[in-house]
Amino acid sequence: MPARVHALLVVRPDGRVPADLHLQRTLTALKEQSRPLDALTLVLCGTDDALSRLAADSGAEAVITADRHTSFAEAVAMASRRIDGDAVWLLAQDCAPAPDALMRLAGALETAPSVAIAAPKLVRWDDAGQIVSLGMSMTSLGRTVALADGELDQGQHDAREDVMGADIRGLLVRAAAWRELGGIDRALAGADEGLDLGVRARLRGDRVVLVPGALIAVAGDGVAGMPSAVGSWARRAYAPRTAQLHRRLVYAPAAAGPLHWLSLLPLAFVRTLGHLLAKRPGQIGPEWAAAATTAVRVGSVARARSGIRRTRRSGWPALAPLRVTSAELRQRFDPDLSRTAGPGRTELRFFSGGGAWIVLAFLVVSAVAFTSLLAWPVLGGGALAPLRATIGQLWADAASGPRALGWATSGPADPFAAVIALLGSLWPAAPSRALVVLWFLAVPVAALGGWFATTRVSERSIVRAVGAVAWALAPMFLAALMEGRPTGVIVHLLLPWLVFTASIAHRSWSAAGLSSVILVAVVACAPSLAPALALLWIIAIVLTATLRRGVGLGRVIWLVIPTAVVFAPLIWVRARAGDPWSLLADPGVPLAPEAGVDLVRRLFLAAGFPGTDAGGWAAITGSSALWVALLVAPLLLLALLAPVAGRLIPASVLLLAALAGLTTATLAIGVVLSANGTGVVGLWPGAALSLYWIGVWGAALTTLDVWRVFARVRGPLAAVLLLLLVVVAAPAVTAPLRGAAALTEGTASTLPAYVAAEGRDGMDQATFVMTPTPAGTVVDVVWGETSALGGQSTLRSARTETDAGDADAAQLAAALISDPGGDAVTRLAAHGVAFVMLGSDGSPDSDAARELRIQAVTSLDQRDDLEKVGETTKGMLWRVAAPITDRTVSSTAQAEAARTAAVQLGIIAIALLLAVPTRRSIADARRWPRVVGIGGGRRR
Repeated sequence: MPARVHALLVVRPDGRVPADLHLQRTLTALKEQSRPLDALTLVLCGTDDALSRLAADSGAEAVITADRHTSFAEAVAMASRRIDGDAVWLLAQDCAPAPDALMRLAGALETAPSVAIAAPKLVRWDDAGQIVSLGMSMTSLGRTVALADGELDQGQHDAREDVMGADIRGLLVRAAAWRELGGIDRALAGADEGLDLGVRARLRGDRVVLVPGALIAVAGDGVAGMPSAVGSWARRAYAPRTAQLHRRLVYAPAAAGPLHWLSLLPLAFVRTLGHLLAKRPGQIGPEWAAAATTAVRVGSVARARSGIRRTRRSGWPALAPLRVTSAELRQRFDPDLSRTAGPGRTELRFFSGGGAWIVLAFLVVSAVAFTSLLAWPVLGGGALAPLRATIGQLWADAASGPRALGWATSGPADPFAAVIALLGSLWPAAPSRALVVLWFLAVPVAALGGWFATTRVSERSIVRAVGAVAWALAPMFLAALMEGRPTGVIVHLLLPWLVFTASIAHRSWSAAGLSSVILVAVVACAPSLAPALALLWIIAIVLTATLRRGVGLGRVIWLVIPTAVVFAPLIWVRARAGDPWSLLADPGVPLAPEAGVDLVRRLFLAAGFPGTDAGGWAAITGSSALWVALLVAPLLLLALLAPVAGRLIPASVLLLAALAGLTTATLAIGVVLSANGTGVVGLWPGAALSLYWIGVWGAALTTLDVWRVFARVRGPLAAVLLLLLVVVAAPAVTAPLRGAAALTEGTASTLPAYVAAEGRDGMDQATFVMTPTPAGTVVDVVWGETSALGGQSTLRSARTETDAGDADAAQLAAALISDPGGDAVTRLAAHGVAFVMLGSDGSPDSDAARELRIQAVTSLDQRDDLEKVGETTKGMLWRVAAPITDRTVSSTAQAEAARTAAVQLGIIAIALLLAVPTRRSIADARRWPRVVGIGGGRRR
């Protein structure tokens, strides 16, 4: 047994619990050792009267004071100068050894001279039956592996003897080995200190053994930075990764060391992707911090490598038997999780429960209603417009820079342009065809989304069926389809998936990642929904913070980050212009909704109708058809009963969502934010009504599912609801067959085909379009071959006043019509205009407009610098004969646009990586019921 044992006791208060309480127990335990200590040195990190009194009464041969931020390694190094003995016992204020602990540890050194380090069994401070740490090892790549952490102590590891290393707390080290090895490597950032010390001792030719009979109770606050220490989550992730990277550089062969150093940052990027795929975004920051820290600590690496060369008497192969193999690692940390389904988790029953048959039935309905659509290459009418001819042009419209419409409009694109670009990319050969397919599949896809969203409300097949039908036949959705409103259609198709994912975002990174991407698309199509959705997000934060005590709060906060980043450039431009309200303007082609804000209009809004036509019934019956709104009353009544029926919190949130949607729709009908050249355009309330509808039928289905009053009549009541929905939707569904829909077969371009035939279909040259109206001439400048749907911009349609470009265009239009000999065409050519067109708004010309048109034709025909192409289906066309100067973009603007796109695409890529499911995330999802609000699973 060593002649003298010198204990080094470091006191490092962390502020979580009074350190004097732990220190008192530790000092008492040291005095009760059956093999008494020979010397004790205390290091107090920080000043504290209670600790100072305990230290004075401890009998220590010296008490060293240090700054409160001194690390454990630094504190031990200070005390090492006073070592007087044959062995060093490393302790912290929270290390309370059993009475025979020192005797057993010292006995291990006495009986085996080859042993340099003896490691105790660390157990919980308040439960000696649970192991905190008992030996450590690492993989071939340097990953730290705890051999028994967190297990119940049943003696299962007591036979293990030789290990690679152990937790630094409680280690008994021969003084000679301690001095030669240089103690603890301070560059390890407080993690893996005992493992590194054991590795260096093994390379010195010594052994590291476990002494399971030596028990030391630890509380976790004595060695900050250890995985079991209390601190921020990021700190606990940073320290082990820093230690791992530092050890990798220290242990690597001389030739591989520089390569490892050069790979630090690239490896951090690769591991960032891995963390996202593994749903560990919180480790990304610590990953990069650890890589940066290790990269700049070249001197620390050099000193550590020098120390190993000086003391090494054995080769690295001697450590191979003590490493953890890949098979052992998988067995320990990646067990089969297929059996982890939680209580209440049932089969999805999409086919057996009738979901597939409902979707198929609506596919048949769509095929009957939209038969002619399949023969149309382009969909027109309402707010529809052709898409660009190529994928490159689609995404060019979505990039920041000069806009595709307007004399000199430039700035960030509406995020809706990216939605259109993504949609058009699904049909690369003819992007406009994607809209035709979308319209044809919209109703069955809505039924599919409604069915899956209802799985968050009920496990009953009949309730899910009602949910699918209610969503597919929603009045505002059918109105958007028949009026040709792509934004309303896309929002309605996405909202159920937003509910499906966002309702469980607090418990799954996959759901949070996918939900955040869907939210971007929803707000991009309907910015007016942003305030209502923001309110629901705040409610989700409050509920997560209170009901779940903050578990999953980071996932909920993440939901809005991609949307904020995507909209940030547009927000910045609008804020600088002093016009933040324009951010809520509907994107796409401006299409005025029905006017009126009277009581009747508001009653129809409450029934889900964006207009007073009652879904087409008013035209059929020739009356106001207010009775149609009463057919929706049973659904509204069931929704209002939801909080008293059961599942108070989910039902209340659904009703709040409905209230937010209805409030938004009511306010929208009185707000004007856009213009279409001939008049102002108000907000369309249909998108807000989709949010209202999902809250209403979600709450109503909750009542139908859980209220026992309906137990015996659930089936008949569901049948009545389905019948009422079918009656309400009948005129709208049959509108295409009756010719009552605004949908038409569109054209590939809003400009004459000659423009594209001339090869001037890029974005560098424009067509100057003048449209005579009774109030004057409306001027538009179209860059490229068409006024595309993705090329629309609220920077132009929602501006509150004319800009310098509008004034220049108006002056040139006036000059073209009134001055046949001026330089207007030369100025057009210098700006990039290649064609001049005299267009029409599609309605018969008034006398004033006809007179203005005749004057314009006469003036334009007299100009020598214009070549008349002739009459086209789009209007009279002239070709500019002067040399055309292509539109250019400065390198600074291009660089800024590239940076903006990189940030936006980067955040979307992060969200998509988070959304990718893994086997573990799928297994974790099985621990919870599908229905939100019925409990089950385990808190994470």
